[in-house]
Amino acid sequence: QVQLVESGGGLVQAGGSLRLSCAASGRTFTGYTMGWFRQAPGKEREFVAAISWGGDFIKYSDSVKGRFTISRDNAKNTAYLQMNSLKPEDTAAYYCARRKAGSVPIDREEGYAAWGQGTQVTVSS
Repeated sequence: QVQLVESGGGLVQAGGSLRLSCAASGRTFTGYTMGWFRQAPGKEREFVAAISWGGDFIKYSDSVKGRFTISRDNAKNTAYLQMNSLKPEDTAAYYCARRKAGSVPIDREEGYAAWGQGTQVTVSS
């Protein structure tokens, strides 16, 4: 059974930082690209960042590039999203996901087969 658990969300003032973690169970993590998505109230879920198994390929959405950093520790089966210079428009539920095999672009949620329950990030102005 695939299990992904996000943590690290919370309330922060604009300009602040948060670090999200995504803990994966067992072989859930091994060999897979991991992604972060977010969904604000009333909006569709959107891609944030993704990182390959070896960390040699990383992609960010334009809206977070230069402010967010995705990383992973394969020994700990954990992926991270360091979020700096947070803005009120970053407010959303953040989800980690495990990419599935196939040719769907890495920034499309259809390319991911397993999702966590989400962690809320709220940025006050």
